[in-house]
Amino acid sequence: MKLTCLVDNAVQPTSRLWGEHGLAYLVETPAGRLLFDTGQSGTVLLHNLELLGIDPATIDALAISHAHYDHTGGLPALLGRLRPGIPLFANTDLFRERFSQREGPPKSIGLPLSREMLAAQLTLKLSAAPQKILPGVWTTGEITEQREFQGGSQGLLARGGEGDGLIADTYRDDMALVLLAGDRLALLCGCCHAGLLNTLAHVARIFPQPVALIAGGLHLAGVAEGDLRCASARLAGMPALQRVYPSHCTGAAAFLALAQTLGAAVVRSGPAGTVIEL
Repeated sequence: MKLTCLVDNAVQPTSRLWGEHGLAYLVETPAGRLLFDTGQSGTVLLHNLELLGIDPATIDALAISHAHYDHTGGLPALLGRLRPGIPLFANTDLFRERFSQREGPPKSIGLPLSREMLAAQLTLKLSAAPQKILPGVWTTGEITEQREFQGGSQGLLARGGEGDGLIADTYRDDMALVLLAGDRLALLCGCCHAGLLNTLAHVARIFPQPVALIAGGLHLAGVAEGDLRCASARLAGMPALQRVYPSHCTGAAAFLALAQTLGAAVVRSGPAGTVIEL
């Protein structure tokens, strides 16, 4: 399998690729191509796809890690370029309205398209349980047990039930991808809002193979120093773990903390254009 970072916060200074606050990965397997998240805008996603010589019509499936705009913003521009009817894998809570409130009134930061608009073009595969996307590629399903710290941010809200108004987002829609590579696993994360350690514990309960590689947004930016030390120590205690490729929302301080603990096993997976071979 091959993972290509299509959208990330950073790009190499000499690269013709564009960057933005967001994330998108192309997962290529012998059985097909999967687009994981779509970045913040169609402008950046389509530019980078074209520059890398990737025709959206060759994509066989989509998977969305969660509803936030920096992972779903490219959907409107991408939709008409995909083959009609290909599957979109996500959590059942994907279409709940989501907001950010830091100053002033709440700002919508959720999915830019309605369920009806997506269902008219794609085959929706929504489930709280793990789903097989391609041979060797699965969703984690919903991270139901969250005993460790979450990858949250202040002011992130969601629409509650009828009459509840806005409530603190519990990140029910958050999921990652599990890639089976022989007798080992690779974990590809979108934002890890459910928490990196919670996600790893969830994967360990479902899949017998150990995790050898972690990539993507780990949302360690802004977490408490003690939680960051705990996460670094837990990763250092995973005997099969060989590489960690943090990007997007991981944060510079967390990257340094992981590198100090794990050494050369930590490699920056952004900027856009980075390729990871499994």
